[in-house]
Amino acid sequence: MSEHAFATRAIHAGQAPDPTTGSIIPPIYQASTHVQDGIGGFRDGYEYNRAGNPTRSSLETQLAALEGGANALSFASGLAAEDALLRGILKPGDHVVLGNDVYGGTYRLFARVLAPWGIEFSTVELSDVDAVRAAIRPETKIVWVETPSNPLLKIVDIALVAEIAHAAGAIAVVDNTFASPALQQPLSLGADLVVHSTTKYLGGHSDVLGGAVVFGDDRFFEQVKFQQFAVGAVSAPLDAWLTTRGIKTLAVRVRQHSENAQAIAEWATARPEFATVYYPGLASHPGHDIAAGQMSGFGGMLSLGLSAGADAAKAFAESLGGVESLIGYPPDITHASVRGTALAVPENVVRLSVGIEGVDDLIADLEQGLARLRWS
Repeated sequence: MSEHAFATRAIHAGQAPDPTTGSIIPPIYQASTHVQDGIGGFRDGYEYNRAGNPTRSSLETQLAALEGGANALSFASGLAAEDALLRGILKPGDHVVLGNDVYGGTYRLFARVLAPWGIEFSTVELSDVDAVRAAIRPETKIVWVETPSNPLLKIVDIALVAEIAHAAGAIAVVDNTFASPALQQPLSLGADLVVHSTTKYLGGHSDVLGGAVVFGDDRFFEQVKFQQFAVGAVSAPLDAWLTTRGIKTLAVRVRQHSENAQAIAEWATARPEFATVYYPGLASHPGHDIAAGQMSGFGGMLSLGLSAGADAAKAFAESLGGVESLIGYPPDITHASVRGTALAVPENVVRLSVGIEGVDDLIADLEQGLARLRWS
């Protein structure tokens, strides 16, 4: 379906009507095992839910189509997807280059799980080409890109970093969670693999946990699939089905998320309560031009630096990517694991996951919140 429009792929890829009943929506195959036609005679390759499930297969087909990939694998969470990818590709002694604004859970995975196993990593400002080249070692296997980043919305030139990685014999992996494939498709820009927390924009309704790896070609598919099978962090049938359900409205949801976030970012720039507005849709954002070139929109995430400092920021609460708007405090929640490191998030920053409500209502709520802060 690669020749079809994105919204068409989101609705129809992997979603053939049920051949038995004609149901327009494929059923949830809520089964742990499948009858075999004799020893080793698997029906359509299915034997046991950890190895494969028709509902999960439908989602994986859908995910690959959205990112323009050769294959995809669906996991129980975004971090489970990252772990399987990294363990499938790396071995002790290998090195990874990370951005210095990487998601706190990704940093924790490297620092607390993979580093004791023997994986080395360095953090670097990925927008600095010379710094990226300097960070790469002979044993570097992966350059890990997150763009837009969480929570400071840094923008990385995917094509340029992928080129640098490939020249050094490494691969480029892009966490595309914030943008989603509705706005950005890293494989078309030279990335080798894409990871997602499907919990966020892909699921889109704050009711399901999941993750994914999408492969640009077949080089690493079997290694990562083996990790998925051997370790078992697979998405359950209902979770896969809910994610598929969410994806079908991804194009229209993300369009509205982006419009609302742009309006709020522009409103916030005129408010003295905010010292900094982090949003790539603003011309003043240092990554604006790159984002405009590699994204079809600027997304629903923005962060605000409050002039009143950390105490004001802590008046807020967590998560992202759902149809409802949410405000989180990264230093204590998503990025608590990087406190005291060079990756620590400024204490006055709050992160907004802008939903698809009426934007005037959202701005009115924010103004009400600011009024409470002034009088607290």
